[in-house]
Amino acid sequence: MKKRITNILTIAFVLTTFGFIMDGDAKEPNMLMRFIEFSFMFGVLTVLTSLIYIGINFTKRSLQKA
Repeated sequence: MKKRITNILTIAFVLTTFGFIMDGDAKEPNMLMRFIEFSFMFGVLTVLTSLIYIGINFTKRSLQKA
């Protein structure tokens, strides 16, 4: 269980960092706003990654039982 959570968080962090670096928008001069933007992007990607991971595992287990 701990390894799954670590993997999900790692994937979300890498995607967030990559997206934040590749973002073409003008950066806010306020450092707090950058941190908040990064945190919310990380949260959203963590939830999406978790949903995809749980969906794949559920489908895989359902197909194995059938």
